[in-house]
Amino acid sequence: MLSKKLNKNLNEHMNLEFYSAYFYLSMSSWFSKEELAGFATWFRVQAQEELFHAMKTFDYINGAGGHALTTAIKAPQTDFDSIQQVFELTLEHERFVTSTVNKLLTEVRKESDHATDIFLQWFVSEQVEEEASVSAILKKVRMVGDDGRGILMLDNELGSRIFTPPATA
Repeated sequence: MLSKKLNKNLNEHMNLEFYSAYFYLSMSSWFSKEELAGFATWFRVQAQEELFHAMKTFDYINGAGGHALTTAIKAPQTDFDSIQQVFELTLEHERFVTSTVNKLLTEVRKESDHATDIFLQWFVSEQVEEEASVSAILKKVRMVGDDGRGILMLDNELGSRIFTPPATA
């Protein structure tokens, strides 16, 4: 059974994942407005991943004897200056999520909650992948700069992304 403190901390993490989905949907919408459907698709899939993460946490909390509580989600930024800014904000956000997962894991280990430790290991690995993926795209975005041909090539590449729930689910 989850302690009250870990239940609270896991709820905060779950709601951060829900916020992440909102944040990425906002970015997807901005790219749609800019008529960059591939970028919009990439962020829509990213939002689906974040919803998956939130629901994975929701199910864990309830399954571990806790109580998953949804809270109000603040409105995300809805307008951006450039493609580069969007990916810089995305990387910054993913690094923040990584730091919160690491802090949560530290708290879990203080309480010797081995089941929750095992649960969180999936998120640790996922965050490594998230940061690497966004970093690679940001590098490409910086490389092409304002070159329309390069942007269209990236748009085409990113548009091929599809959401596939992890097999461990």
